[in-house]
Amino acid sequence: MSVLSLLPEGSVHACCVAWNGDGVLISGPPGSGKSELALRLMDAGFDLVADDRVLLDGAVASAPERLAGLIEVRGVGILKTSFVTKSTVRLRVCLGQGQTRLPEPCRDPWTGAVMLYLEPGFPGTVARIRAALKACCGPYEWVAGAGGDVAKT
Repeated sequence: MSVLSLLPEGSVHACCVAWNGDGVLISGPPGSGKSELALRLMDAGFDLVADDRVLLDGAVASAPERLAGLIEVRGVGILKTSFVTKSTVRLRVCLGQGQTRLPEPCRDPWTGAVMLYLEPGFPGTVARIRAALKACCGPYEWVAGAGGDVAKT
């Protein structure tokens, strides 16, 4: 079941970060840790695309103008930071739905990106996301799992 749903103005309730222009869309129910995971990924070198609301034009993500560069850090406040204006979503991470050891290949119906189901507080979540993104568009190659259907180029 998808927790990503269209909101008014063509946006989705999610966060998006990017690594070298390749986007990771983070979705989940309210309070599932989307902004917290985005912040941890930013701390690991990813760039903010959007927090809380993401505009999707096919697989291209951007922030609504009034939220561009803003991220909510729970217990701290709303902070302004540098951000990427657009990013192509290569990976979608769904929070709050459990995770399996070796998932079946799955594609996001909105963007066509590989979908992962992860728990945000699980040790190594940031490393798992970075590895999956590398398998989607970098030096790693999918053999089995969530992106097992990624065509070899």
